Amino acid sequence: MINLELFENLSTTLVSSFSDKPTTLTPGQTEASKMLWTSADETTKIGVWEGTVGRFTADRTAAGEYCHIISGRATVSDAGGGNARDIGPGDLLVLPQGWNGEWVIHEHMRKLFVIDASSSE
Repeated sequence: MINLELFENLSTTLVSSFSDKPTTLTPGQTEASKMLWTSADETTKIGVWEGTVGRFTADRTAAGEYCHIISGRATVSDAGGGNARDIGPGDLLVLPQGWNGEWVIHEHMRKLFVIDASSSE
């Protein structure tokens, strides 16, 4: 039998303690997260992430990411600064597998993320 899972009110879901963001370009930037669900084959992961104001790099070579922004504001751009997108509450950002670039968090951000490594496009 396959069970349905429900995660309510993602704006108040408790996340882990904040720790240093490993890929930050801004000293003191921190992040926290909570994994909500992982597929049996571990190729799909869903969770909630929060990050403080600052700038960091992101590499989606191994897996794509879908980000539904719950709160906060940021600018996301391709490596080299091109194709910049401003994002905020209610937006859905798609970072396809193979993408890499940079995030600039302007306001403390919370997002729902789905990491999908099911294909190697």
